[in-house]
Amino acid sequence: MTYKPFDLTGRVALVTGGNGGIGLGMADALAQAGASVEIWGTNAEKNARALEKLKAHGTKVNARIVDVSTEANVVLGFDAMLAQFGRVDACFANAGVSNRWKSFLDIGGEDYRRVMAINLDGMIWTMREACRHMKARAEKGDPGGSIAAVASLGALFGAARNQDYTATKAAIISVTNGIAVEFARYGVRANAILPGWIATDMTGTAQENDGFTTHVIGRVPYRRWGKPDEFGGVAVYLASDASSFHNGDSILIDGGYSKF
Repeated sequence: MTYKPFDLTGRVALVTGGNGGIGLGMADALAQAGASVEIWGTNAEKNARALEKLKAHGTKVNARIVDVSTEANVVLGFDAMLAQFGRVDACFANAGVSNRWKSFLDIGGEDYRRVMAINLDGMIWTMREACRHMKARAEKGDPGGSIAAVASLGALFGAARNQDYTATKAAIISVTNGIAVEFARYGVRANAILPGWIATDMTGTAQENDGFTTHVIGRVPYRRWGKPDEFGGVAVYLASDASSFHNGDSILIDGGYSKF
């Protein structure tokens, strides 16, 4: 017999950056568990490919072009999703980008602002709109909801030449903790997910670097990169009743890298 709390039938989930990598891994699992799912991305072709994959599970799914770096885009995107689906039960703020600088001394300019706009501002606005909706539902007698922000192992450890990226991820953990405290009275829980070294487009250059594989991935107890679909389980858990008292946590998924 299936453990019933993991059944997401009737639930609606939003995954930003859901057209690839960890986001798609989570969206795919949510759809398999019975949830209706909307993904946001800025690449129409990637959105279309991801949507075809999600459709195979037979739930209601949609892909929307939303650039979260602009506040108005997030508000309009969330309103459009509510018009189509009627509600949002789980929001996975996942959209993110990264720079790899030659040195901390080079950080600045438009590339720096882009990282801040997407990774920090965009996540805050996305979670804010989800909280606004969930609070309004609670006040009408329909409490509950799950907020999850994808941060990074880098938020906890030094990451040379990538300080802007890790700063956004550390900040998002603090934002998530604040949401967990402020909105629990409405039945909303908020948690951060901290991936370690995962094989995605963002880490493509590192995956091709033999030295990186030897010295960094060699420290992962499993001796391999993580895979995006290995985040499906935590997504389903956080969207489900199984996590009804799990609030304000930072869930580290790094294959044991941080322990070795």
